[in-house]
Amino acid sequence: MSSMWWLILIALGMGAAGLAAFLWSLRAGQYDDLDGAAERVLLEEDPDDKGQTRSEM
Repeated sequence: MSSMWWLILIALGMGAAGLAAFLWSLRAGQYDDLDGAAERVLLEEDPDDKGQTRSEM
């Protein structure tokens, strides 16, 4: 039965750590712009490579 208490305490500790990490990420603004990164990937153009093709690089 003693090992059951250790497992419960470890599980509660891990849950509290996960909740703390989630709350930290909310306060740090990690979820402010969820669509921005996805749109930047689609809309952003490659930098100008001065007309070189891949075979010339």
